[in-house]
Parts: sequence; structure tokens; C-alpha cells
Amino acid sequence: MKKILFFDVDGTLYNSEKTLPASAKEALFEARRNGYELAIATGRGPFMIQSLLEELEIDTYITFNGQYVVYKGEVVYTNGIEKDDLAKIIAFAEARKELLVFLDDKRMIASGENNAWVAESLNTLNYPYPEIDSTYYMQNSVYQTLIFMEEKDEHLYREAFPNVEFVRWHRYSCDILPKGGSKALGIEKILDKIGLTLNDAVAFGDGLNDIEMLQAVGTGVAMGNGHESVKAVATHIAEHVDEDGLAKIMRQLNII
Repeated sequence: MKKILFFDVDGTLYNSEKTLPASAKEALFEARRNGYELAIATGRGPFMIQSLLEELEIDTYITFNGQYVVYKGEVVYTNGIEKDDLAKIIAFAEARKELLVFLDDKRMIASGENNAWVAESLNTLNYPYPEIDSTYYMQNSVYQTLIFMEEKDEHLYREAFPNVEFVRWHRYSCDILPKGGSKALGIEKILDKIGLTLNDAVAFGDGLNDIEMLQAVGTGVAMGNGHESVKAVATHIAEHVDEDGLAKIMRQLNII
């Protein structure tokens, strides 16, 4: 039966050096030759994965943790936080001297400048400090917003804004998603488009934003370098991404 594979980027396709191991690239191309469809499922924006998409010849992807979904180059689903809700979060953050970053499909824009937490977080993605425009969200579509605060203060936001999701990806940063937003929802949108079921999908991930998709699909693979909470919901656990873990588990699963 035809199947589709969904790959997270950071810590799954990309190793700890933020590069794609040759073994992983070869494994994906072999999987395609074996009849599998390939897709990316990431918290990054489309503009942040263009080189990877080109290198792997992939035109189906879930970005912003399910908020911007593309199948074979066609946008099939978009979502975002309501501007009124976002304005309230921004006011709450500004009162605490905490910044946000807004993302659409082409760029990211920061609400303020010279913030060490913003710089450190984005540096892990090899991304520079964004341009500044605190009102960017008002005139533009925003598919994902990042909030920069410490984990000890996360509960303050959760309590104040129960109608959105805060998903941590860095010690200083969380993704803010609409309630119910996730990579799993993005996967469902693609499967509906092509007439496959969740049992026909295999997903690979390592981070907290991968939990829902690993739970949803028929086969959920957690990388050995993944968060313990991710491993707990996976059907299979691979070796570390730096040890050719992705190619090895694809071989174990008889995908290649």
C-alpha cells in the first residue's frame, strides 16, 4: 500500500551541527524509489527550509507546526491566532518586558530589538536577529508567533491565555499556536487531500512539538536524541541523529 513519510527537521533530518547527514539524504531518496511519498513537518517557516526542500526535491510540507500546509506546491491549509487575541498576548508580554517574533510564509519580524533571548534562540536555527516592527501582525497574515520567556514563567501565559497553545522549543522560547493546532492537524489535511489514512503515515521527530503527530500516525518514530516525553509516545525509537539514526531506523522498518 502507498505510504507517506513525515520528517521533522531540527534534530531529525538535521543533526546537532544543523546539517543533513549523507546517510539520511540517501535513505530518503531510496524511500522515494521504493514508492513512499516524502513530506516535511516542522515548526520552521517555509522560507527557513527552502534549501532543504530543494536538496531533497520535496514539495509537500507542514510548517509552523501545522499552521501553513502545502501539498505538491499548493497551499491547502492555513491557520493563525486571531489578531485580537494576539494583541492581548503582546500587551501582556510588553508589560513583562518580553518580546515576540511574528512569522508569515516569507519572513520573521521581531517586536523589539537587542534582546539576548531572541538572539540566542534564533541562533540555534542559524537565523539572524529579525527586522523590527511591533505592529507587523496588524497589517499582515501571521501564521506563527514566538514568545521569549523562561520556562518558570510559562504558566503565567497559560493561565492568562487558555485559548492558545504554548509549545516550548528552546529554554527561552515557545511557539504560540491556536488551540488544537499541531503537526498532527497538518498531517490530517494532507492525508485528506490524497485519500490516505493516519495508518498509512509514518512520522519521525524528536521535540515536544512532535508529540501529537507521533501519537496520531500509524508508526511514530522518536529519535534517540529526542525529549523523553516524545520517546514515551513513540512506537519506535531510533538511534541518535548524529549516529545515522534516521537511516538505520528506516532500514529496520523495511522502508529502505
